[in-house]
Amino acid sequence: MDTKNEVTIYDIASKLSLSPATVSRALNNSKLVNKQTLRKVQLLAESLNYRQNSFASNLRKQKTNTIGVILHELNSNFITSVLAGIEKVTAKAGFDIIITHSSENKEKEIANASNLFHKRVDGVIASLSFTTKDLKHFEQFKSKGIPVIFFDRVDEESSYPKVIIDNFSSGYRATQHLIDQGCRRIAMVTSNLSRNVYMKRHSGYVKALKDHKLNYEKELVFIKDLSEQSAIKVAKEIIKMRPMPDGMFVTNDFSCAVCMSTLKKSGIKIPEDIAVVGFNNDAIGKLIEPQLTTINYPGREIGEIAARIIINHLKDVTDIKLTNTFIINSELIIRESSLKKSKNN
Repeated sequence: MDTKNEVTIYDIASKLSLSPATVSRALNNSKLVNKQTLRKVQLLAESLNYRQNSFASNLRKQKTNTIGVILHELNSNFITSVLAGIEKVTAKAGFDIIITHSSENKEKEIANASNLFHKRVDGVIASLSFTTKDLKHFEQFKSKGIPVIFFDRVDEESSYPKVIIDNFSSGYRATQHLIDQGCRRIAMVTSNLSRNVYMKRHSGYVKALKDHKLNYEKELVFIKDLSEQSAIKVAKEIIKMRPMPDGMFVTNDFSCAVCMSTLKKSGIKIPEDIAVVGFNNDAIGKLIEPQLTTINYPGREIGEIAARIIINHLKDVTDIKLTNTFIINSELIIRESSLKKSKNN
């Protein structure tokens, strides 16, 4: 329809001999309008194909009904599931999302934050890049009362609200399971320990070894970028070790699957020679042989909770300032790749 022929609330008001204010309230289901008038307005609006001008309405309210999302990457099943959770909640609440990603680069993350700020988003959901050391670029939102919530990659010392899993317990549980399977030299393949998620998983690994009086061997900890090439290199290094590790905990399922494939090509049997546990519960874990034991990282739930906290704050249901850290449970999903005992019996 041509915009000059667009039906307005003034047209509806004129036809029903009502004030434009009453029509506006009726179209917004205001309790101040009696049911009979409400029904008449809505029926006429429908018959005239009236469309609310949400842009003008939001402009008056200084709202855009958009949530900015800053991600550290896009090519991850975990991130995809987080986005699905965010979109489910925001769409139901009538909000759109603007997705940006930093490609693990702080400077790009800063640019993304600035872009979202100038687009006047109503709130921000973010996961930090590897190279982010401070949160100064998020202070612009704070100064304007725009809510920001972090998930997964967070600054645990900051006062911003966060949605995370208990990475320490997850790392401990994965290592404990390998120990229960009889493993005594357990390798860990992880990433930058300056990031909270990897640091906590590593701490859980160390504590599990200590609690079972097993030595922490620095050469068994591989701190890599968890890429395909890095995973291949790690697997080749493990093959050369004497004695070779009898267990391996990799903090990313894709990297873990690549390690397993490389080990198997060299004749290493999984789990007989080396029991393996991954992290994330990505689809690839069910596609490889043997299927991968892993820590379930509930991305969709994380996305839903982060979005719900933001939306509830924007709708004055709750105050985001009263939310600090929301910890979601994870679980160990046991499959064949780690069941050394059953294979060796």
